Amino acid sequence: MKQLALGVRLRAAAVFDSFAPGVNTELLAALRSPGAAPLWLWGSHGSGKTHLLQATCAAAGETAAYFPLDRPALPPEGLAGFERCRVLCLDDVDAVAGDLAWEHALFRLFNEAADLRTRLIFAAGAAPRALEWRLDDWRSRAAACVVYQLRDLDEAGRAEALRLRAAQRGLQLPRETCDYLLRRMPRDLPSLLDILDHLDEASLIAQRRLTVPFIRDALEKLARTKP
Repeated sequence: MKQLALGVRLRAAAVFDSFAPGVNTELLAALRSPGAAPLWLWGSHGSGKTHLLQATCAAAGETAAYFPLDRPALPPEGLAGFERCRVLCLDDVDAVAGDLAWEHALFRLFNEAADLRTRLIFAAGAAPRALEWRLDDWRSRAAACVVYQLRDLDEAGRAEALRLRAAQRGLQLPRETCDYLLRRMPRDLPSLLDILDHLDEASLIAQRRLTVPFIRDALEKLARTKP
């Protein structure tokens, strides 16, 4: 995997098998297919955009790169050379909307990637036509992508996501435990998964299973340690 000089690393948990698709099966199939058309996926914070981009890179192996654009110190010249990857995933593209230098860099990248048949996959908080671009040439290129909205998971989807993360960590997550977390904890998926990771560590230290009483005690201890 081509790593960036930004301290960016792919998360080990970010693979396709640990993603609960819910109603996003068509998008998942598009990402897993070998097609060359540029894709643009958009959705709310915590909907899984970064997970899917990193999963795409993990599946593609050494010929892929993940490039987040929400790094304030990153210059547009940092994109140079990445058009040679077989798969290039660019995250948080909306972070540079309105920055003319970045839009020129994206326009050049798009054209060079098309010549080299590099597959581009963009992720943002909005569809390309909804963003306030300044460069018309780049606006037209962005609009030419195949666009998918990544829809938030319902309660059944969040439960499945918790079960997949637990299985990935070698945990048994009883149904009553999963139901308890969904009823008592924040509804957004990143918070739920962070809590599950904390509970995994706590259960290893205590050598206890993830029962409802243990989870209640562990979360109370966590709340007391927070500033």
